[in-house]
Amino acid sequence: MGFGGTGVRFDQQLVVDALKAGREYPYLPFSLHIFDSLCSTNQTLWDLLNQGEKPGCVVIASQQTAGRGQWGHQWISHTGGLYLSVAIAFGGALPIAPKLDATNSYQLTLASAWGIAAQLRKCGVDVGIKWPNDLILNGRKLGGILTETKVNKGQITQAVIGVGINWANPVPETGINLESWQGSHHSRPISCLEMLTSTVLLGIESGIECLSQEGISILLSRYVDLLTNMGDQVDVNHLSGTVVGVTTQGHLRLRIAAYDTNKLVTPEISIEPGTISLGYHKVSV
Repeated sequence: MGFGGTGVRFDQQLVVDALKAGREYPYLPFSLHIFDSLCSTNQTLWDLLNQGEKPGCVVIASQQTAGRGQWGHQWISHTGGLYLSVAIAFGGALPIAPKLDATNSYQLTLASAWGIAAQLRKCGVDVGIKWPNDLILNGRKLGGILTETKVNKGQITQAVIGVGINWANPVPETGINLESWQGSHHSRPISCLEMLTSTVLLGIESGIECLSQEGISILLSRYVDLLTNMGDQVDVNHLSGTVVGVTTQGHLRLRIAAYDTNKLVTPEISIEPGTISLGYHKVSV
């Protein structure tokens, strides 16, 4: 199908070739379904799974008319961006992801965020992660991740990982698109939307593979290495805390400075995703 509103067709074969070139040991059996416009790539993928599509199925759209963000927020999805969703299975079917309790579903988001950021950095794009699920470039939002799951008896059985990346679409003041960033740096490490697509898919694959093969401790250390919020000061319930990490459930770890009988103590607390907003800090270039 055609892709984008500029008259340029999305070259599916170019994505396939890029994936083959970038994968030494394929982990997810990607099958691509490409659309000009959808209400939501996540919802379309759930519909395809209900119709018998297999894990590894990928839905890509040039725009979404009812895109979903975290905590029910609308995700504005103008033409020119990359919007895709990938299906992951757990247990009996391939690809096999690690058994995860429903309470640990955020590990999939952490894995995807780290994997995508790491792949983009390999290409020369200096992407960081803003807790919990945003991809940051030059202090502004480049993209985000929405993970949805199905659960049976407290265990995740299926997951859909949705990703939106700003490529050449208009963005708000707190956002940035990759094309404008590349233009300002007089460099094009990501040469086209198809290359961005394969990079994102390789990132999701590497993140899920890391979680499955190496475990949450290794994954979490890699995620925190790219976290832009480390050391930030955060006010919670009239207390000031310093960001010191992230828990395996995706909660933000804060060290609180407090006094107990005139003695300074630094207890640690954790904050659930959606409880606070950390904002954006533009980097001067």
